[in-house]
Amino acid sequence: MTSTTSLATGLPAGHRERLLGLAREVSFDIGTRLFEEGRPADRFWIIRTGTVALDLHVPGRRAAVVESLGHGELVGWSWHFPPYVWQLDAEATSPVRAWEFEAESVRTMCADDPEFGRAVAVWLGRVVAHRLHASRVRLLDLYAPHGSGTR
Repeated sequence: MTSTTSLATGLPAGHRERLLGLAREVSFDIGTRLFEEGRPADRFWIIRTGTVALDLHVPGRRAAVVESLGHGELVGWSWHFPPYVWQLDAEATSPVRAWEFEAESVRTMCADDPEFGRAVAVWLGRVVAHRLHASRVRLLDLYAPHGSGTR
C-alpha cells in the first residue's frame, strides 16, 4: 500500500513502533459492525488482513458504502476529535484481523509527547481529507444526475 493514509507511510518509523506498542490483536467475522454513527468512539483499528466497508446512512435509502479499507489502513478517526463520536458506520466485509488501540491511551501518549502527537494529528488529517473526498465522489456517483459532478 503506497497511500499516505496507510500506517506504513502515514507515520515515521519511530512513531509507528510506539503506536504499535499499544496495540492488541483482534479478529472480526464477516458482517461484524465495528462501529455506528453517533456512538462513542473509544477505539480504532489498523487492518492487518481483510476488508472493512465504511458506510453512510442515507434517509429513505439503503446505506451507501463510501469506501472500502484494506491492509495497513486506519479504521476510525473520530476517537481523536471531540466529542469523540463516530461519523460513519463500519462493517467487516470479509474476515478481518486487525490491531486495536484504546483511544484514551493514544490520546494520552499524544499529549505527553508533542512530536508524536503532531505526527499522529497530521496522519489523521490526511486520512480525514482522503475520506471526505472519497465520500463526496461516491455520493455523487450514487445520487447525482449524470454529468453533474463535472466542472
